[in-house]
Amino acid sequence: MTTPFDILFEPVRIGPVTAPNRFYQVPHCNGMGYRMPHSMAAMRGMKAEGGWGVICTEEVEIHHTSDNAPYIEGRLWSDEDIPLWQPMTAAIHAHGSLAGIELAYNGLHVPNLFSRVPPLGPRSMSVSSLSPVQTRRMDKEDFRNLRRWHREAALRAKRAGFDIIYCYAAHNMTLAMQLMLRRYNDRTDEYGGSLQNRVRLFRELIEDTKEAVGDSCGVAVRFAVDELLGDDGLTSQGEGYEIVAMLAELPDLWDVNVSGWANDSATSRFEKEGYQERYIAFVKSLTSKPVVGVGRYTSPDSMVSAIRRGVMDLIGAARPSIADPFLPRKVQEDRLEDIRECIGCNICVTGDMQTVPIRCTQNPTMGEEWRRGWHPEQIQPRRSAKEVLVVGGGPAGLECARALGQRGYTVVLTEARRELGGRVILESALPGLSEWRRVAEWRLGQLAKLPNVSLYPGSPMAAADVLESGIPNVLLATGATWRRDGIGRSLWRPVPGSDGPQVYTPDDLMAGRLPTGRVVIYDDDSYYMGGVLAELLAANGCQVTLITPATLLSYWTQYSLEQKRIQQRLARLGVFWRTQHSLTAIQPDGAQVNDLARGGVDEIPCDGVVLVTERQPNDALYTELLPALDRGKLDSLRVIGDAEAPGIIAQAVYMGHLAAREFEEKAREGTPFLVERTAVA
Repeated sequence: MTTPFDILFEPVRIGPVTAPNRFYQVPHCNGMGYRMPHSMAAMRGMKAEGGWGVICTEEVEIHHTSDNAPYIEGRLWSDEDIPLWQPMTAAIHAHGSLAGIELAYNGLHVPNLFSRVPPLGPRSMSVSSLSPVQTRRMDKEDFRNLRRWHREAALRAKRAGFDIIYCYAAHNMTLAMQLMLRRYNDRTDEYGGSLQNRVRLFRELIEDTKEAVGDSCGVAVRFAVDELLGDDGLTSQGEGYEIVAMLAELPDLWDVNVSGWANDSATSRFEKEGYQERYIAFVKSLTSKPVVGVGRYTSPDSMVSAIRRGVMDLIGAARPSIADPFLPRKVQEDRLEDIRECIGCNICVTGDMQTVPIRCTQNPTMGEEWRRGWHPEQIQPRRSAKEVLVVGGGPAGLECARALGQRGYTVVLTEARRELGGRVILESALPGLSEWRRVAEWRLGQLAKLPNVSLYPGSPMAAADVLESGIPNVLLATGATWRRDGIGRSLWRPVPGSDGPQVYTPDDLMAGRLPTGRVVIYDDDSYYMGGVLAELLAANGCQVTLITPATLLSYWTQYSLEQKRIQQRLARLGVFWRTQHSLTAIQPDGAQVNDLARGGVDEIPCDGVVLVTERQPNDALYTELLPALDRGKLDSLRVIGDAEAPGIIAQAVYMGHLAAREFEEKAREGTPFLVERTAVA
C-alpha cells in the first residue's frame, strides 16, 4: 500500500554508504560531549531507534590548539578519545542507521581557554567571542599541520565506527569558512586574495579526507551559503553560490544552511517552517550529489514538498529530532497526530549555551535517556489500580495526567478555566508565540486517546472539593501568578505606588486588560515576557519605554539566540529602552527610575506601568490540604510545576512528567539519577 510519504523512506546513496531513508539528524550540540559519553550515546541511539536514517554528532574538536571551552562539545584529539565515541556509533548501528561526525577546527571562534595556546586565524585579530584574546596569523607550517590534524581525526573517526565524516565550514565557526571571508582574510599568499585561494583550505580538507577514508566513509561538507550580511558576507547569489559551483562534485554530500547559528536556529518567534529554502534552493541545480537542508520541518507534507520540489534530497533536522526522536517512525506508521512537534523555543540551545545537558519543552525525556532511563514513547506500567486527581490543566498538569494515563492509572484532571492549557494557551496568544500552543495541543490529543483519563475544564477546586471527590492521591499543578508589587531579582521591597490603578502585570495584559497611551514596562524577569509585551503594546498604539536592571534587553534570550533580534524588532516598533535602570516609585503621572550605572534618579512621564518581575506560586490549596494528609484523609499529596517553583514552561512539563514517573515508585537512594564520573587509574 502506497502513501504520500513513501518518498521519505527511500534510501539515499552517500558515497560508499547508503542512508536507509531521507530523515537526517544534522549535527547539533547537546551539552554532554566528551564529559558525558554514555548520556550522549543513549540520546543519539534513541533517535536511531525512532527511525532517523542518519544521526550526527555535535562539532568535534580535532586538536588541542582549537578548544571550545567553556562549552562542552565533542573531542577527538588523540587515539585515547576513540573509546568515548564507540558506544554512540554502536547504539546508532544497532538500529540500522548511519553515524556521522562533524570535525571542527574553530580558528578565531575560540579563545582556547582550556589549552591556553594562541588560537590560529587568517590574520592576527580578535577572537569572535568577547574574550581579550587575539589569534596568531597562520604560516605555511600551520596550514600543513592543520591538514594533518584533520586527516588524523578522520582516520580516528573511521576507527570509532563513523560512516560519514564532515568537513565543516558553516556558522562562521570554523577556520575553513573564516578564510573564505574577505573581512577576515587579508592574506597575499596562496590562501588569500582570489576566491579560489580563499577556498583552498576547504578544498584541501575535503580532498585529504576523501583520500584518507573515502573508500568506506561518506565525506560530507557542511557549508553556510549565506550569512545574511549582504555585501559584507557570503551570499547565496554571490560568493556562496560560486563556492558551491567550484566544489560541486567533490564531496559525497552537501549539508547547506545559513550562518551564523542564530540565523540557522532562528526561533519560531522570528522564522517559520522552511524558512531557509529561499537561500539554499539553488544548491541542487549545481551538483549531482545529495543535498540536505534544514528549516525546522515538523510537517511530513512540508518534507515531501521540499523533496519533490527539488530543494533537497534529505530532510535535515536538529530541533524536530529533539522534540520527537520517533518522528520518522510515526510518519511511517501513519501516526501523524502523535508527532510531538517542535515549538521553536530554543530551550534545547540554552542547555549547550550554559554547558548543561540538553533539554526540550515538548520532550521531557530529552537528556534523561541514560541518567534516568527514560524513553520518549515507553513508560513503566502502573503499580496498582489507584485513582489519581490532578488539579490544574496547564503544562505540568497536562503532562502529568498524560503520563499517568499512559502508565494505566485512572486519572481525573480538573481545570478552573474553561480552556485547558494554562499559561501555554495565554502566552501563545502573544506576538510571535503561536507555535507554543503545540505544548497543550499535543497533550490534549494524547489524552483524548486515553479512556482512563477524564478531563473537567471549568471546574475550580477548593480543599473541600478535593476531599469530597474521594480520590486519595492528589497532584496539584495550580500554576503561579505574576507579582503586582515590583519585588523581584533586583528589588526586595514593594515599589511605592505599585498598588495604584495604573499598574498592570502580564496576567492583566494576557487577560485583555491593556494600558493605553504612554507605558513603562519594568522588566526584572529578563526572559521573553518583557519584550513580547512591549511588542503587544506597541502594536496597540502605545508609546512604550522598556526599563530593565540588566545590561541588555531580555538578557537571558542570549542563550536562546534571540536577544539581538528582539532588540532590533523593538527598535523598528519605536520602543524606547533604558538598561541598567531600576524602578524606585510609581506616581499617578509617571515612573521614577534609578540609573544603576551613573547614579541619579529620573522621571519618566507615563499613563501606565507594567511590572514583569517574579511570579508567586499558587500553593494555597496545597497548604490547605496538608492537614488532611496528616490526618490520613489523603494517601499522597504533591505540588508540581509553577505551583512548586515558578520557572520556564520546559521545567513545568518536566516536573509534571517526573511526578508521573515517580508515583508509587521506590526512590533511588542518594542522587536520583546516574552521574557520569571520571575514572582515576
